[in-house]
Amino acid sequence: MLMKIRSSRKQRVVIVRGVLCLLIGLIVPRLALADDLPKESVLPLRLADKAIQAALDACKKDGYRVSVSVVDRGGVLRAMGRADGAGPHTVDSSRKKAYTAASLRRPTSEVADLITKVPTLQALRDMNGEVLIVGGGLPIDIGGEVVGGIGVGGAPGAHLDDACAQGGLDAIGAVPKVAPAK
Repeated sequence: MLMKIRSSRKQRVVIVRGVLCLLIGLIVPRLALADDLPKESVLPLRLADKAIQAALDACKKDGYRVSVSVVDRGGVLRAMGRADGAGPHTVDSSRKKAYTAASLRRPTSEVADLITKVPTLQALRDMNGEVLIVGGGLPIDIGGEVVGGIGVGGAPGAHLDDACAQGGLDAIGAVPKVAPAK
């Protein structure tokens, strides 16, 4: 009887070891594949909302009724806010400016200046229907990584849209800084 108990215990140990080896054999290759996946930072919704509110407030204090959009690194709308009385066109313009800034990873006013100076870059305007190359869009760079874009539409001048967008970036500790309006 004692022999049977020892024998069955040994069998159970062998079976458990076999199952563990099988599981390890299935899991380890998948873990190795996971290491090959790119790692990307994501802009949290609370930061997108905070940036939008700060940009809206910056424009409101100067009497501008605007819309502000924030997109993720892929240009997909993350959040949007429209001030009371802002024109309906400001919704699309703010989103497209944010998309352009995130996509090109630079301020839209900088791109607008660049295509004026280098006419061969005019084709950037026709890249797709979402691109809008006029001031008011800034990439959201946190920790050296572009995680999205912010766009402002509706202030009476691209430099003013830029200033309001910068207010949104300042509120969340993002860069870049745009040159002060002249």
